[in-house]
Amino acid sequence: MIPGVGPGGDEVLAELTRLRAGDAPTHGGRTLAYVYDSGLGDLDALAARAHAAAASANGLDPTAFPSLLRMENDLVGAAIDLLGGGQAAVGTVTSGGTESCLLAVLAAREGRPDVADPSMVVPSTVHAAFRKAGHLFGVRVVSVPVDPVTFRADADATAAAIDDTTVLVVASAPSYAHGVVDPIPEIAAVTRERGVRLHVDACIGGWVLPYLHRDVAGTRAPAFDLSVPGVTSLSVDLHKYAYCTKGVSVLLHADAQLRRGHYFASADWPGYTMLNPTLQSTRSGGPLAAAWAVVRHVGDEGYAALARTARAATEAIRAGITAIDGLRVLGEPDSTLLAVALDGEPGFDVFTVADELAARGWYVQPQFPYESSPANLHLTVTAANRGHEDALLTAMREAVMSAVAAGPVTIDDDLRALIGALDPEALTPEQFAGLLAAAGLGAGRDEDGDGQSGDPGRPMRLPDRMAGINAMLAAASPRLRERLLAEFLGTLYRPRTADASP
Repeated sequence: MIPGVGPGGDEVLAELTRLRAGDAPTHGGRTLAYVYDSGLGDLDALAARAHAAAASANGLDPTAFPSLLRMENDLVGAAIDLLGGGQAAVGTVTSGGTESCLLAVLAAREGRPDVADPSMVVPSTVHAAFRKAGHLFGVRVVSVPVDPVTFRADADATAAAIDDTTVLVVASAPSYAHGVVDPIPEIAAVTRERGVRLHVDACIGGWVLPYLHRDVAGTRAPAFDLSVPGVTSLSVDLHKYAYCTKGVSVLLHADAQLRRGHYFASADWPGYTMLNPTLQSTRSGGPLAAAWAVVRHVGDEGYAALARTARAATEAIRAGITAIDGLRVLGEPDSTLLAVALDGEPGFDVFTVADELAARGWYVQPQFPYESSPANLHLTVTAANRGHEDALLTAMREAVMSAVAAGPVTIDDDLRALIGALDPEALTPEQFAGLLAAAGLGAGRDEDGDGQSGDPGRPMRLPDRMAGINAMLAAASPRLRERLLAEFLGTLYRPRTADASP
């Protein structure tokens, strides 16, 4: 709502501070998903000053704002130097990993206008952004199961899935869910022979794996970048392990012709000729300038040290988790991501462990069962976790003890039958309301937590504990889970208007 008389600036900022108090912490390594913390105290202030200096500049026209053009070329050049592109490589700065992935798919589709029903071959562990790209751009997704133990893509199965409609193959470095790098040289050999593009999704690993490859962290990373013959494009997010302000990502192509397909131009109207290298037109220069400043300030040696620090923290946390009865780490992670699952049937569930960790101030991301991957907890480990591993592991042990005492979350047979009978395409408002009620989420609970219901115009307040809800979602099929969460999202985004109930 727009206030009649606007409050003063200090009052507005104080209100913002109050609102932010309820968020997960973004510093200190206690939120092991969504955020990336270098642990360097001066980076935030530097990024904020650089962001403010360029926030009003518009990346829509680089001829009007040549400083943004220079900074983008600098960042792309740094990414090419790090990721093996060579003299022919080019790139584009985007708003984030999803946009980079979307543009990679769009470029591949536009590069094969002769294919009427284009498809892309992906491992089943590929990031969901590629399914989004397929949905948006009309590219059929051909999903190939991965190795059930290592969770790595299968090069032979990938080769078998390629046909005359394939315009793109995707591999991960590493996969988000398990932190493992796909066998990219083997897949690249296949795509090169077949004349098909290969995109490497290195959004989360591209700025840390090269430093591990140098043995700075004592572990050699598998070959994955543009130096591998057959890799035609690669995405790397600077707002992840380059520790830049959100949202900045880089999409690299092995040459300019491969990039051409995601450029858009239109002169067919009376205004200026629209020319966009990304999905956006207007782009604030703020995130770009902040990323440029951070990358220049940290430098190559600084990033090597941060990679070493993050990897050491990862190894310490992994060793500590495997020593906890009832827990195991899935696969053999190559980078700084861990997936923690139950070891056997220890009499508790990981969703309760997540709740217990949250109660102790640690936030991890539940991941649902899919193919051979059981329900697990995702941990993104950053440099800020170094020195705090014992605190996390102590909380993990305490969380497991509490989960054992509580026992596993159970879903009664009637509710399980109801979930199994629901058709995602024909879900009714009444059925959705019934599931909300079963989960203890009455529509219209207000943000003050007074428990009032029946007012659909009020935003919903999330419960403090999510284990029961996550268990219900785990019992649903992927398609039903998508529909339920989309409906649930709609209940969260309710506007606050002047005539809304107080």
